[in-house]
Amino acid sequence: MTDIFDNPLGLDGFEFVEFSAPEKGVLEKVFQTIGFSKVAKHRSKDVELWRQGDINFIANYEKGSPAYYYALEHGPSVSGLAFRVKDSHKAIKLAAERGAQVIDVPAGPMELKLPAIKGIGGALLYLIDRYEAGSTIYDIDFEYIEGVERHPVGCGFKVVDHLTHNVYRGRMDYWADYYERIFNFREIRYFDIKGEYTGLLSKAMTAPDGKIRIPLNEEGPSGRGQIEEFLVDYNGEGIQHIAFSCDNLLECWDALKKIGAPFMTAPPATYYEGLDERLPNHGEPVEELQKRGILLDGSTTEGDPRLLLQIFSETMVGPVFFEFIQRKKDEGFGEGNFKALFESIERDQIKRGALETA
Repeated sequence: MTDIFDNPLGLDGFEFVEFSAPEKGVLEKVFQTIGFSKVAKHRSKDVELWRQGDINFIANYEKGSPAYYYALEHGPSVSGLAFRVKDSHKAIKLAAERGAQVIDVPAGPMELKLPAIKGIGGALLYLIDRYEAGSTIYDIDFEYIEGVERHPVGCGFKVVDHLTHNVYRGRMDYWADYYERIFNFREIRYFDIKGEYTGLLSKAMTAPDGKIRIPLNEEGPSGRGQIEEFLVDYNGEGIQHIAFSCDNLLECWDALKKIGAPFMTAPPATYYEGLDERLPNHGEPVEELQKRGILLDGSTTEGDPRLLLQIFSETMVGPVFFEFIQRKKDEGFGEGNFKALFESIERDQIKRGALETA
């Protein structure tokens, strides 16, 4: 096995997340509601670039494209994602040698041909090496909209922090091996979460560049919980949620609220009453967190607080939702909040009639 610190494909973070839908209008409203702006249009295809900070969202409606067929099967969905790599030709060759299925994505005249492999649930995983200022894939294949800021601040979110996958029971190890074998990811967390009625298993995988994080979730033994609901609604495995990071989550939450972002059901008051005991001397304004429903996790041992602030939207693209976080030296995934989040989703399922408690 290759050394876990080796980066054989030259990974360097997320480049974009691609969305598709059977009809226009659904994605645009969602993107606007979480602070994104349309900044460019593809020169020849029915494809748009939406941005906030250094986060790139692609809305792909091109008929006959892989994204088009993906949307026919899954409805509004995440049809692809892209990793940055140092050399895409070298990366795609090595990925194929390691067992990845290379997908031929047609390119029009005078357009870049983007190398891609088959990813989660059949979504494309692109390998992009053109991401330096002035020579990105967008500078070549897109036309920027005149008068629109190319990197709008939006609500203050800067980068994609992680993408979480939901997989069928028994498939978590397959996808963990996929990311380890092809990209040399490593497992950094394992969770067995139990709510009042259901449960889930989760493995958190991190790439050797330290910038790409992909948690994997599968349904617990009861087989009737939120992961199963996602798989049914989505018609297969796929990306459950996308997390963005920022420098001040309180301010970003206020900006999101102002433009109408819908948030998941807040945890009960007892969650905040227990914060000081769980994280003594954390130094965060509990009342302000509670007003907004923001969760707090991390550690405060040895007088060195390492904290993670996080909150989740409601489902917004089919069953896909978004996570908003602020890292204060903590590199986890809010494992201390997993149970609180899990139980919040259970309460929402019960309210919607999607989970029977009898």
